[in-house]
Amino acid sequence: MNMDKRKISILIVDDHPMVIGGLISCLSFYEDMEVVGQASNGKDGITKCLELKPDVVLMDISMPTMNGIDATEIMLERAADTKVLIFSMHENPEFVANIMAAGAKGFILKDTSTEEIHFAIKSVYGGRPYFSGSIATNIIENPMPKNESLTTREQTILAFIADGYSSREIATALDISCRTVEAHRRNIKSKLSIDSFAELIRYALDHGITKK
Repeated sequence: MNMDKRKISILIVDDHPMVIGGLISCLSFYEDMEVVGQASNGKDGITKCLELKPDVVLMDISMPTMNGIDATEIMLERAADTKVLIFSMHENPEFVANIMAAGAKGFILKDTSTEEIHFAIKSVYGGRPYFSGSIATNIIENPMPKNESLTTREQTILAFIADGYSSREIATALDISCRTVEAHRRNIKSKLSIDSFAELIRYALDHGITKK
C-alpha cells in the first residue's frame, strides 16, 4: 500500500452531534479519507469550508440558521473545487431537484451503509455523481422539468437585478465574482425561458421578487 497517497479531506455539516460522531467513527476505518472539520448549520459550514478547503462536504438539508440547499449554493460559489454530497433522511423529489440545482454532486440517505458512504464520497471526489438507489430511481421516474423553480440564491440575485443593481454591484454585495453573477443571470433566463432584460424585470415584479 502506498502510504504517501493523499487522503480525501471531509467536512461534515449536520445539526445532530450523534450523526457527526457516527460518521467520524465509521470513516475512521478508511485510510484513504480524513474528517478535517464539522459544523452544525449551513452558515458555519460555509465558514469552515472556506477555512479548511475540504475535498468533499457531507451536507445535511434541514438545519437551523441556514439549510443545506442554500449553504451548498453559496459554498460552491466561493469554493468551486469542493464537492458537496448530501447526507439526509429526506428523499422528497423537490429536495432532490433543489439540491441538484444548487450544485451538489450526490445525494445519499442516512440509513446508507458505511461501505456505500465510503464509495459515494470517492465517487463525487472523482467527479462522478452518486445517488442512493431510491434517489436514483426517483430521478429516473420523475425527471426535473426543464424550467424548474429558481433556487433561493437565484431569487436573491434576481431581486438585485430588479432593483437596478449591476452585475459588479451584485458581486460586491454577495461577495462573489462577476463571472458567477453572470452565470446566475444566464441560468435564470434559461429556467424562465426569458430572453430580454425587460421580461426579467416584469417576472420579478409579478412574483414579488424585489429587495425594496
